[in-house]
Amino acid sequence: QVQLVESGGGLVQAGGSLRLSCAASGTIFSINVMGWYRQAPGKQRELVATITRGGTTNYADSVKGRFTISRYNAQNTVYLQMNSLKPEDTAVYYCNAGQGSYPYMNYWGKGTLVTVSS
Repeated sequence: QVQLVESGGGLVQAGGSLRLSCAASGTIFSINVMGWYRQAPGKQRELVATITRGGTTNYADSVKGRFTISRYNAQNTVYLQMNSLKPEDTAVYYCNAGQGSYPYMNYWGKGTLVTVSS
């Protein structure tokens, strides 16, 4: 019954910006880490950024200085501000949320497509 829904994807030119949002559509208990992953065509899904409930962030080296992850804990929402976008950022971006206690469930959204043109 739990679902994460992403929004904000689209087509943007290199150097532009997009802001992705993810909101839980159902009740999720004891969420600690939320984050964003992405998967480009023919590639493995990779971590983009994560943020703990306390605000500690972690970024992939490829997006450091360009992307900013943030969250609104009261709504179990997470955001990804993407600036200075590059064509290699093109991918389906997936929202993720993980429980900080048993049974340590991991939830995924269905993804939102980001396309960066040159």
